[in-house]
Amino acid sequence: MKSFTAISITITLVLNLLSRCIICGNVDSNDVHTEDILESPLCCNLTAEHIDLDYSSKIVENEYIVMFNGYYKNQARVNYINTALNGSGIRKWKIIARENPASDYPSDFDVVILEDNNRFDWLNALNDHPAIKRVTAQRMVSRTLKFISPEYVRLGRKSLNSNSQFWQATGRHTSRRLLRAVPRQITSVLQADSLWNMGITGKGVKVAIFDTGLSKNHPHFRKIKERTNWTNEKTFDDGLGHGTFVAGVIASSKECLGFAPDSELHIFRVFTNNQVSYTSWFLDAFNYAILKKINVLNLSIGGPDFKDHPFVDKVWELTANRVIMVSAIGNDGPLYGTLNNPADQMDVIGVGGINFEDQIAKFSSRGMTTWELPQGYGRVKPDIVTYGSAVKGSHIKGGCRTLSGTSVASPVVAGAVTLLASGVLHRGDDINPASMKQALMASARRLPGVNMFEQGHGKLNLLKAYQVLNSYKPQASLSPSYIDLSECPYMWPYCTQPIYYGSMPVIVNVTILNGLGVSGKIVNKPQWHPYTPQQGQLLDVAISHSELLWPWSGWMAVHLSVGAEGATYEGLAHGHITVTIESPPAFGETEPRQSTVNLPIRAKIIPTPPRHKRILWDQYHNLRYPPGYFPRDNLKIKNDPLDWNGDHIHTNFREMYQNLRNTGYYVEVLGSPFTCFDASQYGTLLIVDPEEEYFPEEISKLKRDVDAGLSVIIFADWYNITVMKKVKFYDENTRQWWMPDTGGANVPALNDLLALWNIQLGDRVFEGHFKLNDHEMYYASGTSIRKFPKDGIVVAQPLSDQGVQILGEADNTKYKAPILGLLQTKSTDKSGRIIVYGDSNCIDASHLESACYWMLDAMLEYTSTSHLPSIFMDNQMLSWVDTAETDHPYRMEGNRLYRYSKVLGRNLGESQTRALPQCPHLVWTHPVPLNVSAPSNLYQSQKLLSLMEEVNLPIHKINNGVKDASGHETSAEFIEWSWRNKPADSSSSSDNFDFNVTFLVILLLIILYYCLKWYRPKQKKRKICKRLLNIVQCRRISTV
Repeated sequence: MKSFTAISITITLVLNLLSRCIICGNVDSNDVHTEDILESPLCCNLTAEHIDLDYSSKIVENEYIVMFNGYYKNQARVNYINTALNGSGIRKWKIIARENPASDYPSDFDVVILEDNNRFDWLNALNDHPAIKRVTAQRMVSRTLKFISPEYVRLGRKSLNSNSQFWQATGRHTSRRLLRAVPRQITSVLQADSLWNMGITGKGVKVAIFDTGLSKNHPHFRKIKERTNWTNEKTFDDGLGHGTFVAGVIASSKECLGFAPDSELHIFRVFTNNQVSYTSWFLDAFNYAILKKINVLNLSIGGPDFKDHPFVDKVWELTANRVIMVSAIGNDGPLYGTLNNPADQMDVIGVGGINFEDQIAKFSSRGMTTWELPQGYGRVKPDIVTYGSAVKGSHIKGGCRTLSGTSVASPVVAGAVTLLASGVLHRGDDINPASMKQALMASARRLPGVNMFEQGHGKLNLLKAYQVLNSYKPQASLSPSYIDLSECPYMWPYCTQPIYYGSMPVIVNVTILNGLGVSGKIVNKPQWHPYTPQQGQLLDVAISHSELLWPWSGWMAVHLSVGAEGATYEGLAHGHITVTIESPPAFGETEPRQSTVNLPIRAKIIPTPPRHKRILWDQYHNLRYPPGYFPRDNLKIKNDPLDWNGDHIHTNFREMYQNLRNTGYYVEVLGSPFTCFDASQYGTLLIVDPEEEYFPEEISKLKRDVDAGLSVIIFADWYNITVMKKVKFYDENTRQWWMPDTGGANVPALNDLLALWNIQLGDRVFEGHFKLNDHEMYYASGTSIRKFPKDGIVVAQPLSDQGVQILGEADNTKYKAPILGLLQTKSTDKSGRIIVYGDSNCIDASHLESACYWMLDAMLEYTSTSHLPSIFMDNQMLSWVDTAETDHPYRMEGNRLYRYSKVLGRNLGESQTRALPQCPHLVWTHPVPLNVSAPSNLYQSQKLLSLMEEVNLPIHKINNGVKDASGHETSAEFIEWSWRNKPADSSSSSDNFDFNVTFLVILLLIILYYCLKWYRPKQKKRKICKRLLNIVQCRRISTV
């Protein structure tokens, strides 16, 4: 919805130009109309900065969090711990006293210091106690805020290369266009003043801000209800400015306006001035927020550890107690698979960032979630996006500043949610974390040219969200609300590859939002209804779902495949899934609540592609953080040491996947062992950066598959035990220093896999730049080939020993390192080919320096057609003489890979191979065909029940605007702020002045013109007509 001001200016310009063209036949080129952009006289202290936020956590030595199964008073908790530990003979321990506002109330955890060396007995004793739920390590959280001044940013001309763009293109027409000025107030951009004019200002809503604190006497705030300090510093004030800014975006009433100035602010200081926090501080603060019946909670922090169980469990408990949590999705974009916790949780509103040109911010993290890997597929996140760049908020010393980041976008949504909640207080319990999230999603405006893993459901639309909430009926909804495998780019990556008979099932992970109640379940079984006239019967559909929907949400995995009848079909197939959600009756009701939702499905089917065009990606053998410490593949990247992006073709290997699709290959994902796929269907198995071990049965089967014609491409990574010890980490379970259990890849396991072909990788770490013909290459932390068959082709390059450099030794020698090997196996006349390359960084977007997608294409040319590209022959190593000597890599003694492995177990202190798991067998849903065609609007964002009929937003003329915080409400200097910081007119015009009105005005003027032109009255009336023409032409008129 456009503002009245903007429309009136547009109308003035259009009418002026139109009248001159019609009547005068020309336009005065010197007559220029401009809009004065006025700065508020109060905004005299404005600073502009970009915020670069680094988040990290580490274990606090000897400190554990003991979680209980319920809330107990202090003495009861002490007794439980005493009972558990004294019986085990452990004496060197103590409970840390916590002095904060929550210490006087029952709690569900304690922090214990252990000084006894026998930690395993201690842990077992606690975990065996019936009142204790879990024991985990205490974490210290560090958040580093780096404010970058405008002078630091290069503002000159930039390359048109897409890699140099700070903002990602949305796919719209990108030639010359009018650029909008950055608005003065974020509240004006989102039209919060329309709700203020209705008397909705945040009153009656408690909003908690978990950040760096806030000064009690800051002039921007009206209602600082309570300030609490959960840190070990003796202050409530903000020493950094971030907490002040966040609070200002939500509730400032002066200068840089916030959305809900009359809301009750509850300030939780959970970070020190050194930007340090602890998990236990958050747990105590969360408990206190529940006790205080907080309505909205903003958390502008996050991290990759979705397995930090005490934290994740407490977030679930918060939302179960009706706290609407809003959290930043993360600043790790534009890489995919970089979602931060808790914003990636289903019950939390995860917020991404855009700029004022409605483009996704480069820094905004992208989906999918990685909780579900390797067997499943991630959920859609973020939920919505809003402005997170150059947003104006309160300065710590008064005045205003501008910041950028998703930690800015989060309070924008939190402020909007607070404002919305205050406008629907009469709805009572119908407004909850699920219904608020449903309203934001249903009302969001989708951005063109942007996929769902970047924007979620779209851009925040405040006024439409109010319409939804005002007429909301408790119900269940789905995210995404439909599945259209042919809709690009929104349904990326599903829309990039058709489905076909014999392929691995496509998995769509749908989030169920349950507005009926905090808990619920799916009754009966979800039903698949194919549309017979539109070939829906060709689809096989399998559905799995969470047994319990709690809190407010659950998941439903939809597996799509093509039946044998569709092996030669090409076209679309349609149908829908019907699912019924049930929750217990609400207060005063006697019958359970139920809501039935349809999930429309449309899929593009093609005939099965030829074998040589089909690639199978091995996802099963990729491990990542969390839960284990798996280091980055590029050792040069020291500020991001964890491998946490999922190693999936739709996360950090997204560009590689897109290149393969553009080249005409079809890529499928294997989330199970090698024993679970039919190798006769595929030309190439692609194994990249594996950290997992292999079952003996997998090794045997792969040998048979290669003998039968399957080819294998392997991209390895570094492995060296000495280097692994150098990058040691602290174990969160055993409270001991430990090393990563693999390097960048599990090279010993790869050697086991390749041994049958007499191929072996070494244990040195090489790095350096080189050229293959005209192609610039960079080898980042890779291994080398130690052994290769004589009839194979090996490529070697001069590289540095990076391992020696990491260990602190000076070595500038360039070593002849064999890095690429190509082999045509000859067990049978139809045997496949094997290619091994020692580094995966050139196809991994995580820290990509020099892409080698061209080399992957050349490799696939060899594996799929047996034609050897000349570039490999041109660079072939002729002799093994003077090649770098490397040792045989061994597994680290005492490694703990078994803790996270699907292959290894532990028995009698030794790691042993587990029993081979059964292959997954999907149970296809029995179809209930419908002899109908899909409605034309079926594959669009499904509306909530309250949105089936659009209702104009009522604007009431209530004298309850947002006023200056000085308190001079009766003074002559009282200022009531409105659009663009201009003093508000008490007789506000309707916001429904739109294009239709403009069109009618223009039409009326045209009719008036022709009436005056063709009507020729008497001389006296001609004088009147002449005066009217002068009026239309905006000329001066004589008063005589």
